Amino acid sequence: MDLSILAGKVFRDNFPKARFFNRRIEELPASFVKRRIGKIELLLASPECTNHSCAKGSRVRSEISRQTAFQVLRFAKVLKPRWVVVENVIQMRSWAKYAKWLVQLQELGYKTKEHVLNAADFGVPQARRRLFIIADREQDPPGAIAPATALPMVPVRQVLNMNGAYEYSTLRTKGRARRTLRHATRAIKNVGARKPFLIVYYGSDGAGGWQRIGEPLRTVTTLDRFALVRRIDGGHKMRMLQVPELRAAMGFPKRFKLDHGVRRDKIGLLGNAVCPPVMAAIVKKLISSGLKQRGGT
Repeated sequence: MDLSILAGKVFRDNFPKARFFNRRIEELPASFVKRRIGKIELLLASPECTNHSCAKGSRVRSEISRQTAFQVLRFAKVLKPRWVVVENVIQMRSWAKYAKWLVQLQELGYKTKEHVLNAADFGVPQARRRLFIIADREQDPPGAIAPATALPMVPVRQVLNMNGAYEYSTLRTKGRARRTLRHATRAIKNVGARKPFLIVYYGSDGAGGWQRIGEPLRTVTTLDRFALVRRIDGGHKMRMLQVPELRAAMGFPKRFKLDHGVRRDKIGLLGNAVCPPVMAAIVKKLISSGLKQRGGT
C-alpha cells in the first residue's frame, strides 16, 4: 500500500484531532491550508531526503525530489509562523541550490541557524545524525539544542527482546549470502563466539557490516537491514530486528500506535520518521527562548 496513505492512518490514530491533507505537497495550496487550520506558531518540515542521501550511492539524483524543499518557503510565506524547523539528511547542505534556498528563507524575515544533531545525544538508542535548520522571525535561534549535561548513550541492547519471543534461523545455512557470513565472521573475530552482536543483513554500512549491542544502533533506514546473531544450542543463529524493537530504537514511546500495513510498510514508516525526543527538545528550546524574549517564565 502507498506509504502516504498508511502514514495518514497512523497519524490519525495518534493525533485524532489533527487535520491531515493526503496530497502531493506541490498540488496543495497553502492558502487552502491556512483557511482550514488558521494561524500557527510553528512549521515542522521534512522535505524529501532520498535524493540528497549518500545511501542512494552513485545512482542518478532527482532534482524534482530535491526541490520539495522550496515548498517549505511557499508555506512559510503564506502561513507566517514564528518558527520554522526543517529536518533532512546532512548531505542536503551539498545540494547546489541549498545556499539559494537558505537565503530565500532568510528573505522571508527569518533568522536561521543550522544544527547537526545526533539522536543518541538525546537518550535515543540509535546513532542518527541529521541536519536541522531552525528559523525564527523574532530573534536569533538558540545556539545549542542538546542537553547542557550530556546524557549517557543508550545501547541498543536495551530495546532488544532477548527472551526468545522471536524465531531464529541457523546463521550458516545453504543459500545465506556470502556478504552476510563475512559480516558475521568479522564480528565473531572481534567480540568472540559467545557474545551476541548485530549485522547489517543487506548491503553494508561502511563500518564492517556489524556492531556491538552495547552501543546505540546505527541509523534505522526504510530497509529491513539489521539482524541479531546469538549463540544458541552450541551454534550461531540469527533473526531480523522486529518492528517493536525498531520503534523503540527510533525513540517512539510504547503508547505510539503503528497498526497499519505489513511489516515492510511499518519499517518504511519508521525509517522515514524523525526521532521524537530530538524534535521535542527543539520545540521545548524554542518555546523556552520565546518566553524569555517576551518576559515570561
